[in-house]
Amino acid sequence: MAQLIFNGLVTGLLIALPALSLALVFSVLRFANYAIGSTLTAGAYLVYAFNFGLGWPLPLAALAGMVASAGLALAIDRAVYEPLKGRGGVTLLVASIGVGLVLENTVRFIAGSSTRGFVVEVARPIRVLGLRINHEQITTIATVLLALAVVWIVFRFTRLGRAMRAVADNADLAAVRGISRQRVVTAVWVISSALATLAGVLIGLDGNVDPQMGWNYVLPVFTAAILGGIGNPMAAVAGAVLLGITEELATLVLAPHYRTMVAFAVMAILLLVRPTGLFGAQGAAR
Repeated sequence: MAQLIFNGLVTGLLIALPALSLALVFSVLRFANYAIGSTLTAGAYLVYAFNFGLGWPLPLAALAGMVASAGLALAIDRAVYEPLKGRGGVTLLVASIGVGLVLENTVRFIAGSSTRGFVVEVARPIRVLGLRINHEQITTIATVLLALAVVWIVFRFTRLGRAMRAVADNADLAAVRGISRQRVVTAVWVISSALATLAGVLIGLDGNVDPQMGWNYVLPVFTAAILGGIGNPMAAVAGAVLLGITEELATLVLAPHYRTMVAFAVMAILLLVRPTGLFGAQGAAR
């Protein structure tokens, strides 16, 4: 049981970064970015290109990949989302589906469909208090906690974070107070793409890098964001951890390949019982 809970915690942390990315885009730009999975995949392949193609160590390759992914996200925003500004969340959602398909098939066209792996040293698992812990799991825990701490500090203690919260609460009022919406949008895409790329690296370390890796995480990511409260970015982290532990504990009674069904069931029940999520604010009706 302890091993399952620990594995669920690590699984939840793998989901947490893209779930936070999705919730951040939704809270500020007001649309569900379906291309989050493809962004994760494209970011992982960019890091792979620096790591394997150029021979860079993985930490440096990850930083370079995050920068390249941010540039790609800004280019997509200028080419696709910016011209559709004001068209509504459904239009932007459909556009993001198209963006996701283009990204995924571009990756497949350039890199092929075979699985890849990052160039890292192989290490044996360690035993701690009866738990079997892989070095990749240690890397995941440390990296995600550091990334979440940085994002939380930016949200709470910087002018950029205050501007992002202001635009998320009331974009028109924020504009009246002199807050540049375009600057906030740029920051959102940079942070969102960087988080998705970092998640792609960690998922690639946990398994393999392949064109379907992001698609396999779309449903859990959306479920985690909705579970926490999709309008509350940091709550998506709690939703991801709860979902990860739930999926692992479900393997006590279900085969492991049915874990996706667990995510779907959790999302369906939550949308029926509490659509705002566990930590989302209930709306007022007149």
